Amino acid sequence: MKDHAVELANRGKFENPLITAKGEARAHISLNNAQTLWFNTGTLCNITCVNCYILSSPSNDSLVYLTVADVETYLAQIITRKWRIREIAFTGGEPYMNPQFNAMCRVALEAGYEVLVLTNAMRPMMRKSVRAGIADLVAEFGDKLTFRVSLDHYAQAHHDEMRGDGAFAKTIEGMDWLTSIGARMAVAGRMLWGESEAAERRGYASLFAARGYDIDAMNPGMCVLFPEMDETIEVPEITTACWGILSKSPNDVMCSSSRMVVKRKGADHPVVLACTLLPYAEEFEMGATLAEAEADVSLNHAHCAKFCVLGGASCSA
Repeated sequence: MKDHAVELANRGKFENPLITAKGEARAHISLNNAQTLWFNTGTLCNITCVNCYILSSPSNDSLVYLTVADVETYLAQIITRKWRIREIAFTGGEPYMNPQFNAMCRVALEAGYEVLVLTNAMRPMMRKSVRAGIADLVAEFGDKLTFRVSLDHYAQAHHDEMRGDGAFAKTIEGMDWLTSIGARMAVAGRMLWGESEAAERRGYASLFAARGYDIDAMNPGMCVLFPEMDETIEVPEITTACWGILSKSPNDVMCSSSRMVVKRKGADHPVVLACTLLPYAEEFEMGATLAEAEADVSLNHAHCAKFCVLGGASCSA
Protein backbone atom coordinates (compact mmCIF):
# COMPACT_ATOMS: atom_id res chain seq x y z
CA MET A 1 0.00 0.00 0.00
CA LYS A 2 2.81 2.42 0.87
CA ASP A 3 4.62 1.68 -2.40
CA HIS A 4 1.45 2.59 -4.29
CA ALA A 5 1.16 5.85 -2.34
CA VAL A 6 4.77 6.68 -3.17
CA GLU A 7 4.11 6.02 -6.84
CA LEU A 8 1.06 8.30 -6.85
CA ALA A 9 2.75 11.09 -4.91
CA ASN A 10 5.66 11.48 -7.30
CA ARG A 11 4.45 9.81 -10.49
CA GLY A 12 6.82 10.41 -13.37
CA LYS A 13 9.44 12.04 -11.19
CA PHE A 14 12.92 10.87 -10.19
CA GLU A 15 13.24 8.50 -13.14
CA ASN A 16 15.86 10.02 -15.42
CA PRO A 17 19.17 10.92 -13.75
CA LEU A 18 19.78 13.77 -16.20
CA ILE A 19 16.42 15.46 -16.65
CA THR A 20 13.27 15.99 -14.58
CA ALA A 21 9.74 14.98 -15.49
CA LYS A 22 9.30 18.49 -16.94
CA GLY A 23 12.36 18.10 -19.14
CA GLU A 24 14.58 20.44 -17.15
CA ALA A 25 18.23 19.75 -16.33
CA ARG A 26 18.43 17.82 -13.07
CA ALA A 27 20.80 19.12 -10.42
CA HIS A 28 23.88 17.08 -9.59
CA ILE A 29 26.47 17.33 -6.85
CA SER A 30 30.24 17.04 -7.03
CA LEU A 31 32.31 15.65 -4.18
CA ASN A 32 34.39 18.79 -3.75
CA ASN A 33 34.84 18.93 0.00
CA ALA A 34 35.13 15.39 1.36
CA GLN A 35 34.93 15.75 5.14
CA THR A 36 33.12 12.67 6.46
CA LEU A 37 33.40 9.01 5.59
CA TRP A 38 30.55 6.97 7.06
CA PHE A 39 30.60 3.27 7.85
CA ASN A 40 27.34 1.40 8.32
CA THR A 41 28.37 -1.31 10.75
CA GLY A 42 25.30 -3.45 9.91
CA THR A 43 21.51 -3.10 9.98
CA LEU A 44 20.92 -5.34 13.00
CA CYS A 45 19.52 -3.41 15.96
CA ASN A 46 18.26 -4.34 19.41
CA ILE A 47 14.92 -2.60 18.78
CA THR A 48 12.49 -1.88 15.94
CA CYS A 49 11.56 1.80 15.62
CA VAL A 50 8.54 3.31 13.90
CA ASN A 51 9.48 4.54 10.43
CA CYS A 52 13.18 3.71 10.71
CA TYR A 53 14.67 5.01 7.46
CA ILE A 54 16.98 2.00 7.15
CA LEU A 55 14.51 -0.59 8.51
CA SER A 56 16.87 -1.70 11.28
CA SER A 57 15.59 -4.43 13.58
CA PRO A 58 16.75 -7.51 15.50
CA SER A 59 16.24 -9.57 12.32
CA ASN A 60 17.29 -7.28 9.44
CA ASP A 61 20.78 -8.24 8.32
CA SER A 62 20.47 -6.82 4.80
CA LEU A 63 23.65 -4.91 5.56
CA VAL A 64 26.00 -7.27 7.37
CA TYR A 65 28.67 -6.47 9.92
CA LEU A 66 31.73 -4.63 8.71
CA THR A 67 35.08 -5.64 10.16
CA VAL A 68 38.11 -3.76 11.44
CA ALA A 69 39.94 -4.86 8.30
CA ASP A 70 37.21 -3.26 6.16
CA VAL A 71 37.61 0.03 7.99
CA GLU A 72 41.39 -0.10 7.69
CA THR A 73 41.11 -0.68 3.93
CA TYR A 74 39.14 2.52 3.43
CA LEU A 75 41.28 4.54 5.83
CA ALA A 76 44.23 3.63 3.61
CA GLN A 77 42.27 4.71 0.52
CA ILE A 78 41.60 8.12 2.10
CA ILE A 79 45.36 8.68 2.12
CA THR A 80 45.83 7.35 -1.41
CA ARG A 81 43.05 9.53 -2.83
CA LYS A 82 44.14 12.55 -0.74
CA TRP A 83 40.67 13.13 0.64
CA ARG A 84 40.70 15.79 3.35
CA ILE A 85 38.56 13.77 5.72
CA ARG A 86 38.26 15.15 9.24
CA GLU A 87 35.61 12.78 10.57
CA ILE A 88 34.92 9.05 10.51
CA ALA A 89 31.28 8.40 11.40
CA PHE A 90 29.63 5.12 12.33
CA THR A 91 25.96 4.26 12.07
CA GLY A 92 23.76 1.15 11.88
CA GLY A 93 21.55 -0.53 12.90
CA GLU A 94 23.00 -0.20 16.34
CA PRO A 95 26.80 -0.07 16.00
CA TYR A 96 27.37 -1.71 19.38
CA MET A 97 25.70 -4.88 18.10
CA ASN A 98 28.86 -5.36 16.02
CA PRO A 99 31.42 -7.28 18.14
CA GLN A 100 34.34 -5.43 16.53
CA PHE A 101 32.95 -1.96 16.96
CA ASN A 102 35.17 -0.60 19.72
CA ALA A 103 38.18 -1.77 17.72
CA MET A 104 36.84 0.07 14.65
CA CYS A 105 36.62 3.28 16.65
CA ARG A 106 40.16 2.78 17.89
CA VAL A 107 41.74 2.39 14.45
CA ALA A 108 39.98 5.54 13.24
CA LEU A 109 41.00 7.54 16.30
CA GLU A 110 44.57 6.29 16.16
CA ALA A 111 44.68 7.41 12.51
CA GLY A 112 44.02 10.94 13.76
CA TYR A 113 40.36 11.39 12.79
CA GLU A 114 37.48 12.68 14.84
CA VAL A 115 34.98 9.89 15.36
CA LEU A 116 31.19 10.22 15.50
CA VAL A 117 29.13 7.28 16.80
CA LEU A 118 25.36 7.13 16.28
CA THR A 119 23.86 4.96 19.02
CA ASN A 120 20.64 4.44 20.96
CA ALA A 121 22.79 4.09 24.14
CA MET A 122 20.77 1.06 25.23
CA ARG A 123 21.70 -2.48 26.19
CA PRO A 124 24.26 -3.23 23.42
CA MET A 125 26.34 -0.23 24.53
CA MET A 126 25.82 -0.91 28.21
CA ARG A 127 27.26 -4.44 28.33
CA LYS A 128 30.16 -4.59 30.78
CA SER A 129 32.86 -5.50 28.27
CA VAL A 130 31.64 -2.86 25.80
CA ARG A 131 31.56 -0.17 28.47
CA ALA A 132 35.13 -1.01 29.47
CA GLY A 133 36.27 -0.47 25.88
CA ILE A 134 34.35 2.79 25.58
CA ALA A 135 35.77 4.11 28.84
CA ASP A 136 39.29 3.37 27.61
CA LEU A 137 38.65 5.23 24.35
CA VAL A 138 37.17 8.26 26.13
CA ALA A 139 40.08 8.37 28.59
CA GLU A 140 42.60 8.17 25.76
CA PHE A 141 41.00 10.33 23.06
CA GLY A 142 38.59 12.62 24.93
CA ASP A 143 36.58 14.99 22.75
CA LYS A 144 37.88 13.43 19.54
CA LEU A 145 35.08 10.89 20.11
CA THR A 146 31.44 12.02 20.05
CA PHE A 147 28.39 9.90 20.85
CA ARG A 148 25.27 11.13 19.09
CA VAL A 149 22.44 9.50 20.98
CA SER A 150 19.09 8.87 19.32
CA LEU A 151 16.59 10.60 21.61
CA ASP A 152 13.54 11.12 19.43
CA HIS A 153 11.91 13.59 21.83
CA TYR A 154 12.67 15.14 25.18
CA ALA A 155 9.42 13.68 26.56
CA GLN A 156 9.34 10.01 27.51
CA ALA A 157 5.91 9.36 26.00
CA HIS A 158 6.88 10.54 22.51
CA HIS A 159 10.23 8.77 22.51
CA ASP A 160 8.63 5.50 23.64
CA GLU A 161 5.92 5.96 21.00
CA MET A 162 8.67 5.54 18.40
CA ARG A 163 10.94 3.03 20.15
CA GLY A 164 8.81 0.98 22.53
CA ASP A 165 7.81 1.09 26.19
CA GLY A 166 10.75 1.66 28.48
CA ALA A 167 13.12 2.79 25.70
CA PHE A 168 13.43 6.34 27.04
CA ALA A 169 14.52 5.18 30.49
CA LYS A 170 17.14 2.83 29.04
CA THR A 171 18.55 5.53 26.78
CA ILE A 172 18.70 8.01 29.66
CA GLU A 173 20.56 5.40 31.70
CA GLY A 174 23.10 5.12 28.90
CA MET A 175 23.43 8.89 28.62
CA ASP A 176 23.90 9.19 32.38
CA TRP A 177 26.73 6.66 32.15
CA LEU A 178 28.39 8.45 29.21
CA THR A 179 28.22 11.67 31.22
CA SER A 180 29.80 9.95 34.22
CA ILE A 181 32.91 9.00 32.21
CA GLY A 182 33.24 12.44 30.64
CA ALA A 183 32.19 11.41 27.14
CA ARG A 184 31.26 14.09 24.61
CA MET A 185 27.59 13.71 23.69
CA ALA A 186 25.19 15.04 21.11
CA VAL A 187 21.56 14.13 20.46
CA ALA A 188 19.48 13.34 17.38
CA GLY A 189 15.74 14.04 17.62
CA ARG A 190 12.77 14.03 15.26
CA MET A 191 10.47 16.85 14.16
CA LEU A 192 7.31 14.79 14.24
CA TRP A 193 4.82 16.15 16.77
CA GLY A 194 3.87 19.56 15.38
CA GLU A 195 6.10 21.59 17.66
CA SER A 196 8.12 24.49 16.35
CA GLU A 197 11.85 23.93 16.24
CA ALA A 198 12.34 26.60 18.90
CA ALA A 199 9.89 24.91 21.27
CA GLU A 200 11.47 21.51 20.76
CA ARG A 201 14.93 22.90 21.44
CA ARG A 202 13.69 24.50 24.64
CA GLY A 203 12.31 21.14 25.74
CA TYR A 204 15.64 19.43 25.11
CA ALA A 205 17.47 22.24 26.89
CA SER A 206 15.36 21.70 30.00
CA LEU A 207 16.02 17.96 29.95
CA PHE A 208 19.77 18.44 29.47
CA ALA A 209 19.96 20.94 32.30
CA ALA A 210 17.98 18.73 34.65
CA ARG A 211 20.27 15.74 34.03
CA GLY A 212 23.55 17.63 33.83
CA TYR A 213 24.25 16.84 30.17
CA ASP A 214 26.78 19.14 28.54
CA ILE A 215 24.84 19.44 25.27
CA ASP A 216 23.90 22.77 23.70
CA ALA A 217 20.29 22.27 22.61
CA MET A 218 20.42 25.47 20.52
CA ASN A 219 23.37 24.23 18.47
CA PRO A 220 22.07 22.33 15.38
CA GLY A 221 25.30 20.35 15.27
CA MET A 222 24.88 19.09 18.83
CA CYS A 223 21.11 18.72 18.94
CA VAL A 224 20.18 17.57 15.45
CA LEU A 225 16.46 17.67 14.68
CA PHE A 226 15.67 15.65 11.59
CA PRO A 227 12.64 16.30 9.39
CA GLU A 228 10.55 13.18 8.93
CA MET A 229 11.25 11.24 5.74
CA ASP A 230 7.91 10.37 4.18
CA GLU A 231 8.15 9.08 0.62
CA THR A 232 4.38 9.38 0.18
CA ILE A 233 4.58 13.19 0.22
CA GLU A 234 4.80 14.95 -3.11
CA VAL A 235 8.04 16.90 -3.46
CA PRO A 236 9.50 18.98 -6.29
CA GLU A 237 12.47 17.81 -8.32
CA ILE A 238 15.66 19.80 -7.94
CA THR A 239 16.88 21.41 -11.15
CA THR A 240 20.05 23.33 -11.87
CA ALA A 241 17.98 26.51 -11.66
CA CYS A 242 16.91 25.74 -8.08
CA TRP A 243 20.21 26.88 -6.58
CA GLY A 244 19.54 30.47 -7.59
CA ILE A 245 15.83 30.29 -6.82
CA LEU A 246 16.45 28.86 -3.33
CA SER A 247 19.63 30.90 -2.70
CA LYS A 248 21.44 27.68 -1.84
CA SER A 249 24.72 26.15 -2.91
CA PRO A 250 25.35 22.58 -4.10
CA ASN A 251 28.21 22.61 -1.58
CA ASP A 252 25.65 22.63 1.26
CA VAL A 253 24.20 19.24 0.28
CA MET A 254 25.42 16.18 2.15
CA CYS A 255 26.78 14.29 -0.85
CA SER A 256 29.23 17.11 -1.62
CA SER A 257 31.12 16.24 1.56
CA SER A 258 30.42 12.61 2.51
CA ARG A 259 30.13 9.00 1.38
CA MET A 260 29.08 5.80 3.20
CA VAL A 261 30.60 2.30 3.17
CA VAL A 262 28.26 -0.70 3.52
CA LYS A 263 28.47 -4.43 2.97
CA ARG A 264 25.41 -6.12 1.54
CA LYS A 265 24.38 -9.60 2.63
CA GLY A 266 26.02 -12.18 0.36
CA ALA A 267 28.44 -9.68 -1.19
CA ASP A 268 32.15 -10.41 -1.54
CA HIS A 269 33.22 -6.94 -0.45
CA PRO A 270 31.86 -3.61 0.81
CA VAL A 271 30.71 -0.85 -1.52
CA VAL A 272 30.54 2.92 -1.28
CA LEU A 273 27.21 4.76 -1.41
CA ALA A 274 26.58 8.36 -2.32
CA CYS A 275 24.20 8.93 0.57
CA THR A 276 23.67 7.71 4.11
CA LEU A 277 19.90 7.94 3.67
CA LEU A 278 19.54 5.66 0.65
CA PRO A 279 21.22 2.38 1.58
CA TYR A 280 18.92 0.24 -0.57
CA ALA A 281 18.73 2.43 -3.70
CA GLU A 282 21.00 0.68 -6.20
CA GLU A 283 21.39 3.78 -8.35
CA PHE A 284 23.23 5.47 -5.47
CA GLU A 285 25.83 2.68 -5.22
CA MET A 286 29.07 4.01 -6.67
CA GLY A 287 31.51 1.09 -6.59
CA ALA A 288 33.88 -0.69 -4.25
CA THR A 289 36.53 2.04 -3.98
CA LEU A 290 36.80 5.66 -2.96
CA ALA A 291 38.16 6.41 -6.43
CA GLU A 292 34.86 5.30 -7.95
CA ALA A 293 32.97 7.24 -5.29
CA GLU A 294 34.41 10.52 -6.57
CA ALA A 295 31.83 10.60 -9.38
CA ASP A 296 29.08 13.23 -9.39
CA VAL A 297 25.74 12.40 -7.75
CA SER A 298 22.46 13.10 -9.49
CA LEU A 299 19.70 14.36 -7.16
CA ASN A 300 17.32 11.72 -8.43
CA HIS A 301 15.34 10.78 -5.32
CA ALA A 302 12.58 12.39 -3.25
CA HIS A 303 14.86 12.41 -0.18
CA CYS A 304 17.37 14.53 -2.10
CA ALA A 305 14.74 17.22 -2.44
CA LYS A 306 12.73 17.06 0.77
CA PHE A 307 15.39 16.04 3.25
CA CYS A 308 18.64 17.52 2.00
CA VAL A 309 17.97 20.49 -0.29
CA LEU A 310 14.66 21.82 1.06
CA GLY A 311 15.02 20.45 4.60
CA GLY A 312 18.66 21.47 4.91
CA ALA A 313 19.49 18.36 6.91
CA SER A 314 22.89 16.81 7.37
CA CYS A 315 23.88 13.60 9.10
CA SER A 316 27.36 14.83 9.96
CA ALA A 317 28.43 16.96 12.89
